[in-house]
Amino acid sequence: MRKKNTKSLAQQTADEIYDMIIREHTFQPGEKLPNENELSDSLGISRSTLREAIQILTAQGILKVKRGSGTFITNDTSLFNDFGLSNFDRIRIKLKDLYEMRLLFEPQVTELACRRATEEELNYICEQGEIVAQIIRDGKDRTESDQEFHKAIIMASHNDFMIRLIPLINRAVSESIFINASGTTLAENTLRDHAMIMEFLRKRDERGARNAMEIHIHHAIHTLNLNREEDPRMSKQIARRGIS
Repeated sequence: MRKKNTKSLAQQTADEIYDMIIREHTFQPGEKLPNENELSDSLGISRSTLREAIQILTAQGILKVKRGSGTFITNDTSLFNDFGLSNFDRIRIKLKDLYEMRLLFEPQVTELACRRATEEELNYICEQGEIVAQIIRDGKDRTESDQEFHKAIIMASHNDFMIRLIPLINRAVSESIFINASGTTLAENTLRDHAMIMEFLRKRDERGARNAMEIHIHHAIHTLNLNREEDPRMSKQIARRGIS
């Protein structure tokens, strides 16, 4: 019996466009894609499905949409080495790596921010956190505001090396929000976790801030099914929503 394809049409289309770039060489890095009408007709899909597929590939960095100019294929050929994996599978592998990296340094960065941030920087972090919270309550896209919240914490650590990693954090945030767009758990956890992080930052509680960020990242890993080796101690913390 043939295995049923459980991917959405948009995901299948994203895979097909990716194959046209990497395997069939129909399109080359840096090249502009055909216009929406032409490409949707050639693929036999609706324009709305094509737009969703382009969003998937844009979230991965494969495509870049330039307003007024069109949609272009990235020149970064390193993104095309997928070892035969489909687009959505590649997103999950990249997210696993990104979140593993986040666990290694972002809790410690939050601890440094708690120690080193000026009052002005702390106020800005909390302002950004409140903006994210309001956007979540309004049901709007929080990608840019969520990125700015985490960026503000990293900047407040005053560690030049960590600041260089901001683009990776931005990518992790944007891709996780994109692939979980139809779910509410990630947004609900973000609402609570950000409030907890801000509370400890305001109190200048370094250990609490570090642990709150660690729990926040673990929540995302759970929600996005990115689990590798789960630390049973952290699982208990998540279940209790407490800080040790």
